[in-house]
Amino acid sequence: MKELSLFTLFSFLLIGARAQTVSLKKEEAVKQAMAQNSQVQLAANDIKIAEAKYRQTDAVFLPRIHLDYTAMVTNNPLNAFGFKLQQQGISQSDFAPALLNNPDATRDFSTKATWIQPVFNADMLAMRKAALRQITVAEFKKQRTADYLRLATETAYYQLQMAYEMHAVSKEALNTLQATYKWMKDRYDQGYVQKSDLLNVEVQVKAIETQIATAEAATAEHSDNLSVLMGKPIGTVYQADSLQMEYNAAYPAASVPAARADYQAMETAIAAYDDMIKSTKRSRIPKINGFGSFQFNDKNMLGMGSNAYLAGLQLTWNIFQGNEVHNQLNTKKLEQNQVALQLTNQREQDAKELAKAQQQLKNAGYQLVQYKTAVAQAEEALSILENRFRQGLVATTDVLQAHTQLAQQKLYYKQAVALHNGTLAYIRFLTAQ
Repeated sequence: MKELSLFTLFSFLLIGARAQTVSLKKEEAVKQAMAQNSQVQLAANDIKIAEAKYRQTDAVFLPRIHLDYTAMVTNNPLNAFGFKLQQQGISQSDFAPALLNNPDATRDFSTKATWIQPVFNADMLAMRKAALRQITVAEFKKQRTADYLRLATETAYYQLQMAYEMHAVSKEALNTLQATYKWMKDRYDQGYVQKSDLLNVEVQVKAIETQIATAEAATAEHSDNLSVLMGKPIGTVYQADSLQMEYNAAYPAASVPAARADYQAMETAIAAYDDMIKSTKRSRIPKINGFGSFQFNDKNMLGMGSNAYLAGLQLTWNIFQGNEVHNQLNTKKLEQNQVALQLTNQREQDAKELAKAQQQLKNAGYQLVQYKTAVAQAEEALSILENRFRQGLVATTDVLQAHTQLAQQKLYYKQAVALHNGTLAYIRFLTAQ
């Protein structure tokens, strides 16, 4: 018995060492989780990443401009003559055979601006559309992440409520048992009760005290879970509202909606694959791009003694790329088919989960009625047995068993309430209500 007492004392001290209790309502917990949970922030960041990738495709319309500065020196006959020609410094004497064949070291300092203007790139236009769809995919994923976070927060809150109910039921049972123990102790001191009967009551008291300590630890654990979901430091113990059966304003949906956010995300991803397949096919179409350059050449550093420009229009046609396009098409089609299969499988699994949850909701309703009746019967049975026990007509074990039975039935009833509420939350998650 001493070991149990020390464990109970240690548990109480552990809980007492934590931060003070803070009242918390379920909707407040959900609201804070939506605002501060890292998963929502990550989902929002995914949208920004998708938007940034889409903006990269602006290059299909915008020009590219490069600026280069080059310093060179050579005595190669061809290059030396070319340098002078670019510098517009050719004179009659430069055509002397001896000078052409054996030029002195010739320097050239070149400043060049290059411009490329996309005109028609059919494949990039389709890829730009695919990138735009990825933003929509990320938005749908964020919405479904919020749905899941609501479910996780509500579930953690119900668990916290159940921990408080376990504590309350155990505390009530302890108060009743302590009264019984006091009466037994008085009778034992008077010599009317055997020590074994008194010890049985003591054992039961210690067991209930251990349950209370366990409930306290569970309260701290579920409070920490809520803190993590809400993006707060752990250590705060939250006081939850009393566990009450929740009702839906409307009867839970009979089927999973086809427009649920995660389904729409996968459908949009399939459409994005259509665009990527179209882009791969269009890579066979000729591309047209404009180009131009403006260049300064001088024999002196930073000099701009001569200038020239070049402009043109280029048509590029990749006629054969070693079956690369064909294999890319096959790969993308297989990937698209895999996403479609995943979508079909997800719909089937969710339909099965919804049917299971609806049946579980019915079972919970039946259990609520049964356990409520069982609690009333257990209370009446305990009252009768305690009266008969004080008259010496029943054994101590019968009374202790009645105490245990009443506490169990109360906990079963509260568990049925928590199951009912949790199942409703899961149905709301499946049906995106």
